[in-house]
Amino acid sequence: TRRSSDLSQQQEAAVAYRKALVLDPNLVPALVNLANIHYARDELIEAQALYERAMTVETECFEACFNLGNICHDLGRYDRAVACYRDALDLNPTYADAHFYIAVTLEKLGQSTEAKPHWRAYQQLAPNGEWVNLARELSE
Repeated sequence: TRRSSDLSQQQEAAVAYRKALVLDPNLVPALVNLANIHYARDELIEAQALYERAMTVETECFEACFNLGNICHDLGRYDRAVACYRDALDLNPTYADAHFYIAVTLEKLGQSTEAKPHWRAYQQLAPNGEWVNLARELSE
């Protein structure tokens, strides 16, 4: 089946990334890609550790910052998630999804006023985005 084929490919990729990390433990692409595999499997703690390691090696690793924000959000650590999303936006201010997720997280923290500019940014950056109607409604 397609699912077992995808899992098999994921397993092979994970093995390859681990081998690469044995040769170079600071290889950021391997750290991030292995973290992505763990994240896709809902293995949040493993993914978090790898994203944090990638950010230690390369402080300006956008993907690690953004995905670490997603993990913190998933775990209900909203203040930490906001900090990660802010770091991600410092690195890539035009990434629409980062604006969306920081806005969602700020809303969960009861900080609607702080969320509004991010709702507006999402609308501007992703006018046909999946959540543009929600962003429009919440930015008013």
